[in-house]
Amino acid sequence: MSDSPRDYYALLGVRRDATGEEIKRAYRKLARELHPDVNPDAGAQERFKQVTAAYEVLSDPEKRRIVDLGGDPLSTAAGAPGSSGNPFAGFGGFGDVFEAFFGGGATSRGPRPRRRQGADALLQVDLTLAEAAFGVRKDITVETAVLCSTCSGSGCAPGTSPRTCPICGGTGEVQSVQRSFLGQVMTSRPCSACGGTGQQIPSPCPTCGAEGRVRTRRTVTVDVPAGIEDGMRIRLTGQGEVGPGGGPAGDLYIEVAEQTHDTFIREGSNLHCTIVLPMTAAALGTDLVLTTLDGEEKLDIRAGTQNGAVLTLRGRGVPRLRSNSRGDLLVHVEVRTPTRLDEAQEKLLRELAALRQEEVGVNGSRSGLFSKVRDAFGGR
Repeated sequence: MSDSPRDYYALLGVRRDATGEEIKRAYRKLARELHPDVNPDAGAQERFKQVTAAYEVLSDPEKRRIVDLGGDPLSTAAGAPGSSGNPFAGFGGFGDVFEAFFGGGATSRGPRPRRRQGADALLQVDLTLAEAAFGVRKDITVETAVLCSTCSGSGCAPGTSPRTCPICGGTGEVQSVQRSFLGQVMTSRPCSACGGTGQQIPSPCPTCGAEGRVRTRRTVTVDVPAGIEDGMRIRLTGQGEVGPGGGPAGDLYIEVAEQTHDTFIREGSNLHCTIVLPMTAAALGTDLVLTTLDGEEKLDIRAGTQNGAVLTLRGRGVPRLRSNSRGDLLVHVEVRTPTRLDEAQEKLLRELAALRQEEVGVNGSRSGLFSKVRDAFGGR
């Protein structure tokens, strides 16, 4: 044997940072290809011994630590793999090879508990913008599994109790022997007579039918925090489904669905809205009263406000979740130009245009505004 340590990672074809599951998958694949009963080639048999030794080393945390430090945990071990005619001697034995071919051995897992954790439940709640912004306490009706009051979760009729399953003897499993190319193999499977629990209920509870739980409607109170957003979830620990056999309840998740507002559009903690101004109000300036989430707010429209201008009301948006600060309310200005003018209105606008030297030529004339634009670029 060479003095240099063997590269067990290379033997299995895995990286040095491979997980335990990756190492196991690599070994299973190679074992199916190289096992003597599958591949009688002498070279394959020797290779099978090597990969099995590599698996034994890398699946053992202490031996793998020695390898990572540059050592070889099998270099001085008595009866090292390959030293005898038994290819399984010293590294995992028959169980590991069986697992490589069948994905599991005959090891007993014991009975499955009847009392198990309940599932989580999910419920959607509709909120207005104001409720989401400032928080609210809501009573929600939810239909879930609750503990059976008749049997208190045992599943048995009053005055009775479970009995040991006569089929599996309380182990929750039944075993069988099968023949394979490896010889006789013992396998285990859950007992169908007791569902793997090792117990049978001869007299089921008349209310829950041995389930230990029943479905019912109940009311849950949820405190919605200020600033919550659409799609967020609130977790209520232990308010979900009671488990089989009266097991502990899972959690209840309340998912928020924020309703569309008639005026405001929410963007995180900021709110947006649009106001429409006549062009005269935009030109001359005006005061408006805007209804916000906090009530009425005076809005000062300065003279000469342009279309597309944005007016910001600081701190009039939505409170930030788990914070004392708030977002802003952004008011977008849309200046509307009249589409129809009567004779008097048109006359007044033309007089204004003339006073501002902005009049537009009529009847094909190139005077006025367009001629000024032309002159500005040097035209004649």
